[in-house]
Amino acid sequence: MMQKIQRFGGAMFTPVLLFAFAGICIGVGTLFTTEAIMGAMAKPTHFWYQCWNIILQGGWTVFNQLPLLFAVSLPIGLAKKQNARACMESLVLFLTFHYFLSTILAQWGGNFGVDFSQDVGGTSGLTLIANIKTLDMGMIGALMISGISIYIHNRFYDTKLPEWLGTFSGSTFVVMIGFFVMIPVAILSAFVWPLVQGGMTAFQGFIVTTGNVGVWVFIFLERLLIPFGLHHLLYSPFFYDNAVVTGGLYSAWANMLPTLAASSDSLKSLAPEFGFTLTGLSKMFGCPGIALAFYATAKSEKKKRVLGLLVPITLTAVMCGVTEPIEFTFLFIAPGLYVVHCILAATLATVSYMAGVVGIFAGGAIECAALNWIPLMSSHWMTYLIQFVIGIAFTGIYFVVFRTLILKFNFATPGREIEEDEDVKFYSKKEFREKNANGGITNKDLAYAQMILDGLGGAENIEDVTNCATRLRVNVKDETIVKNDKYFKEIGAHGLSANGKSMQVIVGLSVARVRDDFEQLLTV
Repeated sequence: MMQKIQRFGGAMFTPVLLFAFAGICIGVGTLFTTEAIMGAMAKPTHFWYQCWNIILQGGWTVFNQLPLLFAVSLPIGLAKKQNARACMESLVLFLTFHYFLSTILAQWGGNFGVDFSQDVGGTSGLTLIANIKTLDMGMIGALMISGISIYIHNRFYDTKLPEWLGTFSGSTFVVMIGFFVMIPVAILSAFVWPLVQGGMTAFQGFIVTTGNVGVWVFIFLERLLIPFGLHHLLYSPFFYDNAVVTGGLYSAWANMLPTLAASSDSLKSLAPEFGFTLTGLSKMFGCPGIALAFYATAKSEKKKRVLGLLVPITLTAVMCGVTEPIEFTFLFIAPGLYVVHCILAATLATVSYMAGVVGIFAGGAIECAALNWIPLMSSHWMTYLIQFVIGIAFTGIYFVVFRTLILKFNFATPGREIEEDEDVKFYSKKEFREKNANGGITNKDLAYAQMILDGLGGAENIEDVTNCATRLRVNVKDETIVKNDKYFKEIGAHGLSANGKSMQVIVGLSVARVRDDFEQLLTV
């Protein structure tokens, strides 16, 4: 079960990878079309505004079509065969479901407590999906229908039909089955979802009233679930769905940017719900403190090598908001340190929230600048000054706490390996090419993927493979033949996280390319 949940979480992350670029487009577009910042150039009649408005509206593509995007993207990671066809099937069945649901509500909406004559949006509980007026089920509805579609695809795609029915095999057979499955699913959704919407409304009020405690618990759990690959399931309903605000925190914040930029009132008074999106503060300010502690406590003869390891993975965390490379350098050798990291991250976010800092600070500095600092600096610079003062103070706190604990408990963090032969070897390019040549593969990218495959027990030991932002997620048949964490660090990865038959090779931001090479080797 844990393998399936982890794989599902990784598949959910596929469309999330698009959010950073979309957020930058919206942030920059909003900056250049906000009259309070750009003056007369930002008037709708000005050519400057009209040009940048094109960029801004294009940037909204991902956020405006989130349910459709998730419905189409999930099969990429979860379909066991013919992923491209599974995406098409999921799209067709998702639209079919909403046509069924729309017709049911148009005819009998009153029986389900739905006033289908209302306009979409607001408190109506209705929305438009691909121009279909339907219930606003957000990402949850998309994942439900896509999950059903994937199950049908994996179960029936290869069904052999009589020759005279051959034209109905494959994707057509999947869609045929799904078509009739969607009818009871649509009826059940018409009954249940209006009740869920009522519950969501009540939950929104509850979560907002929890204030500082709610922010602390949310941030703590978001960090704590990363090793299990389940953090996506926690934050996605908050960030991209209706758990806190309609449409998700990301979408709501982007919509509010012009109003926020034009107001001199405190950001917290204008948008108190946005404490849950402070998860990135520990990425920008905590990770440098961790890296400094590792460097300071490393053995003198290993400091240069440790510095070469820490600089790129710390920059990745600070600038891109991807923390797995640095977190996985100490997670398994000192899990107590990771729990401390979760506590400090939650405390940093809560203290910042108490000081009035709110906004989209879930990613790295690039995303934070585009959605916060650049468009809002002129009117809310004091808030961001406070943010940096608190953040830098916590960099120092992270450093002192980590350094103290490392020395007190003699944790074998990078550069402090207890036994010399346990030291991690990072191959030079020359050594890497020689190793590749010895393996009979001259393409260095394929050779890297081959070494990962060898470490996982070979192609015959692979059950399935997917990836998230930095990790290659593989389910294996026999976990006892998988090599240890040291091996994967030696070949150039950041390590291995093993949980039963579920393996996560921490590759870094190049994981998508590595997965392509990995899958190519599986088909040889």
